[in-house]
Amino acid sequence: MTRPADPALRRVVAFVAALNLGYFGIEFSMALAIGSVALFADSIDFLEDASINLLILVGLSWSLAARARLGMLLAGVLLVPGLATLWTAAEKVLAAEVTVPDPWLLALTGGGAMVVNFICALMLARHRATGGSLARAAFLSARNDVIANIAIIGAAFATAATMSPWPDLVVGLGIAAMYADGAREVLEAARQESRDARA
Repeated sequence: MTRPADPALRRVVAFVAALNLGYFGIEFSMALAIGSVALFADSIDFLEDASINLLILVGLSWSLAARARLGMLLAGVLLVPGLATLWTAAEKVLAAEVTVPDPWLLALTGGGAMVVNFICALMLARHRATGGSLARAAFLSARNDVIANIAIIGAAFATAATMSPWPDLVVGLGIAAMYADGAREVLEAARQESRDARA
């Protein structure tokens, strides 16, 4: 059984997908330019969020059981940026290519990302309790990203004070751990939808 998708939620999800895709290009370019693991992790997350929101846009009018299955898939997708970050950090450390990113460009790019993610989280907040696991996945992604961006700005100030690559690396790894927790929450919501669909 399907239910009509909330038109307001559809508009919000489409706008959030476009914002995420746009800022991915900016942040990914800056991550490569200054060699930042934290910005790399966050930029991959922007691309992932754009993909998640496009999938959600497609799945909003599906049956409860189908949305639950998609929610479980999205929980797995949420782990991808964390794994990519771990891989990038390990490569840099093992290859002795740990560089100190420019702290001011790091702070500026992280600040821009925080503004974008805050707007997305604010728009999705009112739908997180009524849109099922899909809306919850989108909201949790945006909320976690705001927290990650605050940590990136903190890493920028720590880098400026110490000129060490470790604040950037530590924040990048912390972002990876946060993705894993977000995936767990989405999986729990999807399982609950699956139980509701069978009831």
